[in-house]
Amino acid sequence: MSQSPDLPTYYARRAQEYECVYAKPERQEELAKLKELLPQWLAGEDVLEIACGTGYWTQFIAKQAHSILATDLNDEVLVIASSKEYPADRVRFARADAFRLAEVEGTFSAVFAGFWWSHVPKGRRGEFLQAVRARLRPGGLVVLVDNQYVAGSCSPMSTHVDTGGNTYSQRQLEDGSTWDVLKNFPTEDELRRDLSAIAEDVEYGAMNYYWLAKCHVPD
Repeated sequence: MSQSPDLPTYYARRAQEYECVYAKPERQEELAKLKELLPQWLAGEDVLEIACGTGYWTQFIAKQAHSILATDLNDEVLVIASSKEYPADRVRFARADAFRLAEVEGTFSAVFAGFWWSHVPKGRRGEFLQAVRARLRPGGLVVLVDNQYVAGSCSPMSTHVDTGGNTYSQRQLEDGSTWDVLKNFPTEDELRRDLSAIAEDVEYGAMNYYWLAKCHVPD
């Protein structure tokens, strides 16, 4: 899922406990808002979902999307994602690298990336966005959602900052293993600057625990 050699392995090993993060009591009100808002934003769209994980957000978006191709690099999470119930003939799954979107067949009216942007190295954000644009039809929609850093609710941050300016989150899995996971928390200005490379109509919204952004590529 990124250039970090440990990140794909981490998410493969986290697959069975992946959705525990959505059970945190303090986040339930905002999660409920996201479950209502994101399907509305993507209603009627042919969606390419990037880094779908266990399909947690796929299951909500599928209620109103026209179609979804949900992709992830890890077979372990795709197995879980494909086992969920979806509207008939509306969701497909494929193994795909988020940095090799040229290998994904077809074009789409929307791209959705939930909790992936924070794992994109700062030096590869432009590359990733241009790959997204290439998969979108003219006027296509880009929707992103990710975490705000909240001490005590988020995993603690490592003191390590790499040469690219990327920060890392300290994670522990149920098996006791510990991981430094690339996790950036962009400011609104940073995000708007990056997205302006492919769009002019960037909309941004911030909650306590999450942020959302959407924009359209040119016609």
